Amino acid sequence: MQLSFSYDKKKVIQALRYHFISRPEIRTLIILVNVFAIVAAILFYTKKISPGPFLLSSLLWILLMVSFWFILPFSIYRRSATFKEEFIIFFYDHHVRLESMRGFVDWNWNEFSHFIESPHFFHLYFSPKSFFLIPKENMDTAFETDLRGILQRKITRK
Repeated sequence: MQLSFSYDKKKVIQALRYHFISRPEIRTLIILVNVFAIVAAILFYTKKISPGPFLLSSLLWILLMVSFWFILPFSIYRRSATFKEEFIIFFYDHHVRLESMRGFVDWNWNEFSHFIESPHFFHLYFSPKSFFLIPKENMDTAFETDLRGILQRKITRK
């Protein structure tokens, strides 16, 4: 099986957001800040606390959302030349080959720790913070189903 693809900026940004939000430590942080903001709002409304903690929780919530929703994804997209290239990826029994104008790389299936699926991509993870995105954009339903089956057989899904 093979697939030719390039990246769409808006979809890559969304995939990077999906990656950040799916990280357990970030999800926990978001939950804690949201709980803090809700508790501070309730206590402020009932006049049990001054406006300071409420404003602090609101500011923390805004900074957290802005950083995970805008700053991190856009900065990673801007720094990575990968998202501006065109690729051909080949799926073989023992490895995956990725080719571009700059050359090629072969990855054995055991180099991938896990994969996840988002609305527009398959995320193939090498480690918790290192991954490669395969866009679903140029895939028909049969190819997508076949690829999902190969990934489930060759890589454990998280």
